[in-house]
Amino acid sequence: MTEPVVLVETVDRIATVTLNRPAKMNALSSELRTLGAETFHRLKDDPGVDVIILTGAGRAFTAGLDLKELGGEEGSVAAGSSTALDLDIVGAMLACPQPIIGAINGVAVTGGFEVALACDILVASTEARFADTHARVGVMPGWGLSIRLPRLIGVSRAKELSLTGNYLDAEQAERWGLVNHVLPPDELLPFCRKMAEDMRSCAPGMVRSYKRMIDEGYAIPFGEALQREIEVSRAHMRGVTPEQVAERRRGIQDRGRSQATS
Repeated sequence: MTEPVVLVETVDRIATVTLNRPAKMNALSSELRTLGAETFHRLKDDPGVDVIILTGAGRAFTAGLDLKELGGEEGSVAAGSSTALDLDIVGAMLACPQPIIGAINGVAVTGGFEVALACDILVASTEARFADTHARVGVMPGWGLSIRLPRLIGVSRAKELSLTGNYLDAEQAERWGLVNHVLPPDELLPFCRKMAEDMRSCAPGMVRSYKRMIDEGYAIPFGEALQREIEVSRAHMRGVTPEQVAERRRGIQDRGRSQATS
């Protein structure tokens, strides 16, 4: 029996989504893009999921769009067709109110790079590598790479990557600010799960609201973002009691003491 191309495991309100075409380096076939989009749309509305971890099976995160399928060699979805563009796994990810931690276990290339950039936080294995080969393939990005990458690593570095198609290894990606942490392969998922657990330990509802505020502020001019933060903060604080603040303060102090002795 063939395994599904997207696997989901939810434990303690943390959902781990695995792109599961290891023999094809998790290339984004129409089936994988469809099931991936459906998965994130379903998780978006799941009250039992607080954090999502996205990774790939085998030695790749995802090698990008399935070029054999797009070239008509395997399947019938043509590059640039409305069908290909409508299978929007990235749009489904961006619609998720839960934070998405990208556990980049291997190569993330072109469309796969765009999927990685749709995550809120990237953590990489030492085996991870990134590349934007749009210019080499002769297609334009359509999932936000040309917008997000320069904002993360700077315009000049983004142009170097995108206009050469060269690979960026995990260590350099960390130095450039693309990924937050680089770990040995066997430590990648446990580290991401610990980060997810830390997010879950925050005040109920705060992580989703704070993520939304950060994303909204990032998408608008600086002055408007500052005003938006003031408005959201004031509205939120009207629902916070002194007793709640005192209780959470004690929890923060206890956690600080626990981390200091660990």
